[in-house]
Amino acid sequence: MLLIKNGLIHNAIQPDPFTADILVEDGKIVKMEKDIVCEGAEVFDAAGLEIYPGFVEAHCHTGLHGYGIGYEGADYNEMGDILACQLRGIDAIEPRDETLVEAREAGVTTLCAGPGSANVLGGTFAAYKPVGVRIDDMVIKAEVAMKCAFGENPKRCYREKGDSSRMTTAAKLREMLFKAREYQQKVDRAGDDVEKLPPFDMKLNALLPVMRKEIPLKAHAHQADDFFTALRIAREFDVNITLEHVTEGHLVPEELAKENVMLAVGPTLTHATKFELRNKSWETPGVLAKAGCHVSIITDAPVIPQKYLPLCAGLAVKAGMDPFDALKAITIHPAEHAGVADRVGSLEVGKDADIVITDGCPFEVSTEVKAVFIDGKKVK
Repeated sequence: MLLIKNGLIHNAIQPDPFTADILVEDGKIVKMEKDIVCEGAEVFDAAGLEIYPGFVEAHCHTGLHGYGIGYEGADYNEMGDILACQLRGIDAIEPRDETLVEAREAGVTTLCAGPGSANVLGGTFAAYKPVGVRIDDMVIKAEVAMKCAFGENPKRCYREKGDSSRMTTAAKLREMLFKAREYQQKVDRAGDDVEKLPPFDMKLNALLPVMRKEIPLKAHAHQADDFFTALRIAREFDVNITLEHVTEGHLVPEELAKENVMLAVGPTLTHATKFELRNKSWETPGVLAKAGCHVSIITDAPVIPQKYLPLCAGLAVKAGMDPFDALKAITIHPAEHAGVADRVGSLEVGKDADIVITDGCPFEVSTEVKAVFIDGKKVK
């Protein structure tokens, strides 16, 4: 057992911090209150320090694009198939990559990672913890969402292979969803009678969890018109969707608030490298949060190194975001975004003991991470 005593707890559920002890057993938080006494427990005295939930990244490619290997060695985009929904991010994550060490030592204890944005359909993201030697033992949820992409990336990557306009991107996604809906109907009608099943199709089979609303589409969209194309298609086929990047979200906050979809905003700590990023702003997360949107802040690592996720929240605060909204945007909101909030994202009894202890606000560059626990085990 582990007993963390006397720290100032920011639980990501209530705005005001409070001083209390945290008792951990079998990797879970079992008690949070003042003056806990537990004979035989390992004690970490956090007096004068601050305690946060492990930070959560809602959208990255950590483990699929290793440190120092360049694009030639990366595994996060399939360049030979524009409709690659059969791919699974879990099959490409390298647990030994040093970026996982950087992530956990900075307090980022849950990562939602998967294929990139070259493809109209790119495959599934996985939620995992950045500690271990075998990804099967590290995952929280092996299939979190199905990546799809709008805007400049599919056009640029597949311009010579049949996609040179936003209209084509939308049409290709629609075609696959039409086929998946028909495939689902045939599978459902067949029931347990294998003789009546349609011929197996790996791509359409991979889309069944989307069609059944078990996982959402995870839609790469920077430009405002792409938000609404993505939402239009999702409503047309009655599937769930999250919006990723949302660079122009601050231009249409009321419209996005009406849609009630989860938004992953970023990466913002980068140059505007293409036309659809020309309105990039640190004000975006705060504007959207104030409009009532569900906002997560993301690094899109390795675009921004994973260790700078808390700094990104700090820069959003500097641009006007409420500090508690910013904390939620790197803890409970991305956990909800990834569908793993039953285990991570806040400090509550019953949840995984993923805990970050600092000597100040993690949004500030001068703050030092003193200790990190994942599943109650000290990893820094």
